Amino acid sequence: MKISLNVMYQLNSSKPMGPQQQQFLSLPILPARLNVEQAAHYLGFQEHDLPILTAAGLLRPLGRPSHNSTKYFATVELEKLRADTKWLAKSTDAVQAHWRRKNHTVKPPPDRGNQSNYEPDDA
Repeated sequence: MKISLNVMYQLNSSKPMGPQQQQFLSLPILPARLNVEQAAHYLGFQEHDLPILTAAGLLRPLGRPSHNSTKYFATVELEKLRADTKWLAKSTDAVQAHWRRKNHTVKPPPDRGNQSNYEPDDA
């Protein structure tokens, strides 16, 4: 059974697909290189997940882009990664581990004492 890119993206995404994403994924031939947003949609990740995958060494941008420059990814490499279930599992685990670690290190708000005016009666 062959599933179109549009249907697959909708199954993998928590956000509804916008018209630009839909138009991009329905192109008969994709461009040779994709920017971060396009690569994320193509792989089924959120745009903010790609820097996590890059930092984990699971995804490599083309060339040697500086920290603040636009990153591009080779479509041919993304096609291979997309078909590799082991890579998808590792990538999903890396993203989840990143957010688990980030959420675990969030400091609770400072204790401001008892905010309520409730005083129990000593009966």
